[in-house]
Amino acid sequence: MVDSARSGPLARDSMAYVLAGGRGSRLMELTDRRAKPAVFFGGKSRIIDFALSNALNSGIRRIGVATQYKAHSLIRHLNRGWNFFRSERNEGFDILPASQRISESQWYVGTADAVYQNIDIIEAYEPKHIVILAGDHIYKMDYEPMLQQHVNSGADITIGCLEVPRMEAVGFGVMHVDAKDRVMTFLEKPADPPSIPGNPDMALASMGIYVFETKFLIDELKRDAADPNSSRDFGKDMIPYIVSNGKAYAHRFSKSCVRSEAESDSYWRDVGTVDAYWSANMDLCEIIPKLDLYDRNWPIWTYAEITPPAKFVHDIDGRRGMATYSLVSGGCIVSGATVSRSLLFTGVRVNSYSHMEEAVVLPYVEVGRNARLKRVVIDRGVKIPEGLVVGEDSVLDAARFRRTESGICLITRDMINRLEHSSASPAEPA
Repeated sequence: MVDSARSGPLARDSMAYVLAGGRGSRLMELTDRRAKPAVFFGGKSRIIDFALSNALNSGIRRIGVATQYKAHSLIRHLNRGWNFFRSERNEGFDILPASQRISESQWYVGTADAVYQNIDIIEAYEPKHIVILAGDHIYKMDYEPMLQQHVNSGADITIGCLEVPRMEAVGFGVMHVDAKDRVMTFLEKPADPPSIPGNPDMALASMGIYVFETKFLIDELKRDAADPNSSRDFGKDMIPYIVSNGKAYAHRFSKSCVRSEAESDSYWRDVGTVDAYWSANMDLCEIIPKLDLYDRNWPIWTYAEITPPAKFVHDIDGRRGMATYSLVSGGCIVSGATVSRSLLFTGVRVNSYSHMEEAVVLPYVEVGRNARLKRVVIDRGVKIPEGLVVGEDSVLDAARFRRTESGICLITRDMINRLEHSSASPAEPA
């Protein structure tokens, strides 16, 4: 376990470059209006806040964020919540939308191209090392030990990795390593993942975190950009090339995962599906959560709206405002309703006689009276009609909302609008 108060000199001379341009289509309608890194998480944060907070807490003070798909929500969040860096302290925070800086006809083609098109901005900061980060995962990590391993090993690239059951690694980039964790081959989403030496049931899966010496990375980006056969992607093109022609090492997440005394295991989640997103939020409702957001030594920074405290009102049988095993954010009002094992984001109102269980409720949702909602994700700004019941009839739920195989229902404004329109339509003539 890493001492979460620690940051070292390598981090202070490094730049973090966050790739935050992806849609995340497996989150379905949650990413219709926003990129995956901008999706809300944990009661008050956005998914991207975890990678950014890890960089800041590690001691990195120069950060770039590359955006592309439906970036307005993400850019607005970054401007509001991450605008405290000061250039006079040699700090910097750059938002780098795809803006056709290299060619008038070319947006970011792939993850490597999203870095290549901003080489001049990177060079202006003159960082010794650069840490490439995915902006869409939930975890706490100190990047300093990874930087130290990179320098001490003399690697051209160091790849952050997770130890996962071998056949669960089929959706990742997977590393075949020797006994010293030097990467011998890198396989993108293999059908038969190679195992860890001495541990045949486990594999090393890429976290989408890479450390380079900046000069080496820039040279490789230029080489890759000149290759007409490249798809301009780290996982598909650049990493396999470097593994074959250079020196690559794996860095195991267990060596740099930040855990408080309350956390027993290393926590990393790709919340790329509605089920995974719901489940990771539910993890936070446990008495001792798997991910500790209360660790003051490793805070998750975000944009904090100015809101009044949460309020719970009415106290009579059948109309008691209460919440148990739940996270309730500022500005929420639970008015004569019962909330159980749920997350209420900022400004949610739950009206009398309603019951919510295992619900992830995004900001400024209003739940009408007498609603019963179970195992749901409700998108921002939805107004739940009075008496709506979700989570008790799987066939009816699937006809009205986005219902996953495990029974989680995603509810959006468009779905509610269609439901209300259908209910208001006159009956067809016999």
